[in-house]
Amino acid sequence: MAITIHLPGILARLADGQQALAADGETVGGAVADVASRYPRLGARLRDERGNPYPFVTYYLNDEDLRFRGGFAAAVRDGDEVTVVPAIAGG
Repeated sequence: MAITIHLPGILARLADGQQALAADGETVGGAVADVASRYPRLGARLRDERGNPYPFVTYYLNDEDLRFRGGFAAAVRDGDEVTVVPAIAGG
């Protein structure tokens, strides 16, 4: 399934500056794994060593919080969009 993963600028620099990446997979986790295989430095920022999402990175599947859609196990369809939002610290 072809989907699009949207990255914020801070992560896009780890994907050759691309803020939108085409990805294949049957689930969000599969699509993230596809992107991680092509951009290993980015992959390390998207998921932990076991392939699970970090608690400080929020994913949205078509504008719905992925935590309420089954996490990385959520099924995707052609044309779906995943948006990645890392936590921002500061004060």
